[in-house]
Amino acid sequence: MPSKLEDELFPSTPGKFKIERAHTMNRQFHRCFSSTSTMFVWALLLIALTASYLSLQSFLDTGSRYFSASWGGIQWEKQVRNSAQTHRNGGMSVLVTGAAGFVGTHVSLALKKRGDGVVGLDNFNDYYDQSLKKARKSLLNEHGIFIVEGDINDAKLLDKLFDVVVFTHVMHLAAQAGVRYAMENPQSYVHSNIAGLVTLLEACKSANPQPSIVWASSSSVYGLNDKVPFSESDRTDRPASLYAATKKAGEEITHTYNHIYGLSITGLRFFTVYGPWGRPDMAYFSFTRNILQGKPITVYRGKNRVDLARDFTYIDDIVKGCLGSLDTSGKSTGSGGKKRGPAPFRIFNLGNTSPVTVPTLVSILERHLQKKAKRNFVDMPGNGDVPFTHANTSLARKAFGYKPTTDLQTGLKKFVKWYLSYYGYNHGKPVI
Repeated sequence: MPSKLEDELFPSTPGKFKIERAHTMNRQFHRCFSSTSTMFVWALLLIALTASYLSLQSFLDTGSRYFSASWGGIQWEKQVRNSAQTHRNGGMSVLVTGAAGFVGTHVSLALKKRGDGVVGLDNFNDYYDQSLKKARKSLLNEHGIFIVEGDINDAKLLDKLFDVVVFTHVMHLAAQAGVRYAMENPQSYVHSNIAGLVTLLEACKSANPQPSIVWASSSSVYGLNDKVPFSESDRTDRPASLYAATKKAGEEITHTYNHIYGLSITGLRFFTVYGPWGRPDMAYFSFTRNILQGKPITVYRGKNRVDLARDFTYIDDIVKGCLGSLDTSGKSTGSGGKKRGPAPFRIFNLGNTSPVTVPTLVSILERHLQKKAKRNFVDMPGNGDVPFTHANTSLARKAFGYKPTTDLQTGLKKFVKWYLSYYGYNHGKPVI
């Protein structure tokens, strides 16, 4: 009979089964562990490959944006900072949107001339001749004003600009202009005048410190109002065009941002601005071109053949109103997107206060061009135009001393002189 010691050293058959079962379990465990380890290694490898791919893709995307975008980089940031530097005590650092536009160019030059820092932003769209915008850009560059080519709907660009420069003010002039074009391309008005405005306001409300904002509304918001002269307290809930409706929407949107986020906001209702470097789609501009080329001009008339009248306002008077608004804008009160107290919210008319009929405008142009116009009188179509405009500017006069000084005769003389020089005319004929 086996001894007790032998039983302990050499277990019985059931014990043998336990040992074999244990060995089997160990082998299965090792296989499982080996299989799990292999899967784990493969998983790690897959994660590493995915991360490498994403990193490469990000690098390529970044590189693509770097080479394709017209903004960004050390040199670009240096140009932005240099342009934003002030050169007078208490000077402003102003971001001017639509800087290569008609009003934007003149306002930028005036700010720079008095020692303020100016950075321009413009998307150079093709609404009218881009060569004219490029020429304005060259003029601004000659005066040390850097223009960033980009869209106000580009939130990343706006954030970058506010990161590079602490702007004290924003002069928002970028917009899709024109009453009649809205019938051809309505989406462009929503894109620029509403979506673009909101994108800009979002950037401003998040900036620290928040800038004060002055922006261009329009006299078009008065729409079908027949009370004259037009005052800021008059009804503006009956727009006659999509353009007017987007500008009215802008006034409501800016009020919301002022109320919620403490942004200081001033809206300016411009009345038919004209002058050198103007917009080719404006009547005085196209009239001048057609008169010189011997082509007929279309002069619209209202009901019962009543002549249309406009409160034509020379660009220098508009510029004075813009600068006066910036100087008296007050400060925004928000920080980090949160309102700390009430901030100014203002709306002003900027006009000449002396409406002139369109036939009278044509007669003045004929005198300065020394050439008769071939007039073609047509009833005003239902395209959003209104029969007359007339500004009451008493609020602007009280707030910052606004007083227009240039009559239409004098202003058109200056415009014609510029036009003949810019387009190379000599004694009424283009220089070839």
